[in-house]
Amino acid sequence: MLPVMVKGASVPAAAGDIDGGNNLSGAPHAAGKGPAWRRDAAWVAAAALAGAALLWLLAGDAVLAATYLLGIAALALVARVLLRFVPARGETAPAAPDWSVTFAAIERPDEALAILDRAGRLACANSRFAEWFGHVAPPRLPLDAPAVEALDGAVRAAWRDGRAQIGEVTSAKGRWRAELLRAGRGQDHLVCRFIPLEQADLVADMAGHVAGKLGRALAREGIQAAVVMPDGLVRAANRAFATRAGGEGAQVGGSDFVSWFRADDAERIFYAREGARGTPVRFVHVPIADPDGVASTDPARVPSLFLIIDNDGALGDARAGLPQIEALLSRLPLGLAMTDRDGRFLFANRAFLRAAGHDDTVPPPYPSDLVIREDKGALADAVRRYTQGAPTAGDVAVRLRASPEEPVSLSLAGVRGMGEGAVLLSLKDSTEEARLKREIAQATKMQAVGQLAGGVAHDFNNVLTAIIGYCDLILMRHTPGDSDYDDIQQIKANSNRAASLTRQLLAFSRQQTLRPEVLQLPDVVAEVSTLLKRLLGEKIQLDVTHDRDLGLVRADPVQLEQVLLNLAVNARDAMTANGADTKTGGTLRIATRRVSANDVRAMKSEILPVADYTALVVEDTGHGIKPSQIGKIFEPFFTTKEKGKGTGLGLSTVYGIVKQSGGFIFADSEVGKGTRFTIYLPVHVPDPAEVAEAAKPKAETRRTQWTGGGRVLLVEDEDTVRAVAERALVRQGYEVTTAADGEDGLEALSRIMAVGGDIDLVVSDVVMPSMDGPAMAREIRRVKPDLPVLFMSGYAEEQLRREIDIPNMHFLAKPFSVAQIVAAVEQVLRGE
Repeated sequence: MLPVMVKGASVPAAAGDIDGGNNLSGAPHAAGKGPAWRRDAAWVAAAALAGAALLWLLAGDAVLAATYLLGIAALALVARVLLRFVPARGETAPAAPDWSVTFAAIERPDEALAILDRAGRLACANSRFAEWFGHVAPPRLPLDAPAVEALDGAVRAAWRDGRAQIGEVTSAKGRWRAELLRAGRGQDHLVCRFIPLEQADLVADMAGHVAGKLGRALAREGIQAAVVMPDGLVRAANRAFATRAGGEGAQVGGSDFVSWFRADDAERIFYAREGARGTPVRFVHVPIADPDGVASTDPARVPSLFLIIDNDGALGDARAGLPQIEALLSRLPLGLAMTDRDGRFLFANRAFLRAAGHDDTVPPPYPSDLVIREDKGALADAVRRYTQGAPTAGDVAVRLRASPEEPVSLSLAGVRGMGEGAVLLSLKDSTEEARLKREIAQATKMQAVGQLAGGVAHDFNNVLTAIIGYCDLILMRHTPGDSDYDDIQQIKANSNRAASLTRQLLAFSRQQTLRPEVLQLPDVVAEVSTLLKRLLGEKIQLDVTHDRDLGLVRADPVQLEQVLLNLAVNARDAMTANGADTKTGGTLRIATRRVSANDVRAMKSEILPVADYTALVVEDTGHGIKPSQIGKIFEPFFTTKEKGKGTGLGLSTVYGIVKQSGGFIFADSEVGKGTRFTIYLPVHVPDPAEVAEAAKPKAETRRTQWTGGGRVLLVEDEDTVRAVAERALVRQGYEVTTAADGEDGLEALSRIMAVGGDIDLVVSDVVMPSMDGPAMAREIRRVKPDLPVLFMSGYAEEQLRREIDIPNMHFLAKPFSVAQIVAAVEQVLRGE
């Protein structure tokens, strides 16, 4: 590319070049410079003096002679001035500027340079300037409006003051730092430099180091490392963390970092895979941010590096020496330092010194020199204690001399295997670690509550089964006109209401029975729309819209209807609470949306996997949810309603149903404007086996020849449930043999078969003392391989089918009524 040139411009000269030649003294450029010129001047002066003397002698007038001499001197002075503008012998007129030399000098691949003349025109520019900005003179460059304004002011300042600079100018092509310098023979040119500003991707760099050589080196020293994004997902981890968290060959990228850990009552943290039997660990945390830049005020929004260290183990082994440790840790942005057994600094990386507010690159002699006077003794004692005792780790709160008003947490860890005791120091922000501990404790609590809810619901279902069953038996002996009929009906109604609460508990613990079907979401919405209109009332408008070409989903339609009802009730309460029940009421919008994999990819969600979804959106115009409460709405027993107006199980039930169906739910709310719940259900793609099964004709289904009655072995450890079921089956003509557990059931079957009898069906509970139902069924199948089994349980059918691999197995959910158990037994015996 040729240089950009402007006609008539002059080439900048060196700083010491005054007039373009070698005459630095200011003497005129005339022929005969030097001694010859002086000799000619002397002869002219002598001739003038002789002429004045002769005139004086001839005329006898001294004034006339003096006037003659002064005239000659004046003519000589005029000649002297005129000779300044006459080129010396051998000199030529200045040639046109040769900009090719200047262009070669300013041609650089990493900078844009341009030279302006006094009129502001572009005299010369290198190739990079033309590539980035074109052939336009500053400040009229294709930059952002603020950058153009700033550059205009810098150009004026450079012409006035000689130099100017701008920290950052931006355009769509990049960011630059601008420097302007006035130069040239007459200071009549302006040199403009544009240096690119490169912003390093600290997160990507750190992820590469942790997953690469640095991570392997840390693993050799027993340190697990992971890069965690602000949403809590693991970006990268070394093999030591992956193996310890998930086992050999585990892939932890994209997983929830908190889910790999558990906390005990003493707030000690363990790996979830090891449990309390494992070694407690501690976290060394540092935000991955430019220490010289402006850090985020919210630590939760900054990616983080976590180093996981055993609380009762050393960092290294005998192979680990100080040079290796220093080489490994000096590249980390985490502030790390090490002291010897006397408390003197062995080394401290730049991040540690920056975090401590120490400007020098060389650390002070002792760590206590970095803290205020009141904390010197405590820090020195802590360092001494960790070098002399067993390898342990801990924290000490200190106040730095650079910022004494804000205490910081200084972590200390005893190091062994380096010849003598040493202490590893790290400065960290404890806010993120405290948040992480709260999240781990919350996750542990939620898991425990879920297990407790499932167990309570299972036991309560047995009680409700007995109550509902006895109510059915009593109602068989009463007619609607009896005095006790209404009371019995009320007991049964309240029992059914209690059963719905247990189903909510099971839904929260993801243990409720689902009967998934392949369906279209608009069909489910249409089924429940009439009920929703009655539920919302006249003042709330229901608006339903559907997208075209929606994908099929596989879910339980009854449970999806429950999801819609729960969300609609919450929306109605939000639009009618606090006196908001006006003439306008509100609007509940229900919509189904088609969400493709490209749409999910564009959302850049770290939670939602890239796939095709059918979305169900429920949006209201209520009072909204406060930002401080939006993260707790799916917790059990948490409610934003007034006291006595909500159980806190509605949204937890919705969450459990959606998650058990393989979906995802998100809540967005703005106070005063409303709340929107979005449920993403994956599009169901039938596998070849499912398609082949659906294509079979119905006539191929085998049915058992059953004419009524039969012999049933009933096994149930709850006496009341067993009695209700026995009476219900006996009333329908079945011959029932009862047993209290699995062992009793096997003995009862042996007695029947010993006298030549037989059994048509086994009805058994799942969880029983001594021998449970599945174990008993497997023993029976050894004797009677084709004997059908009907299991009764309050747990989820799908969960039981995954855990119990028994063919010809049927399921009856608790609590059940007399009619339901009779119908289930009849259906099994018919082979349906």
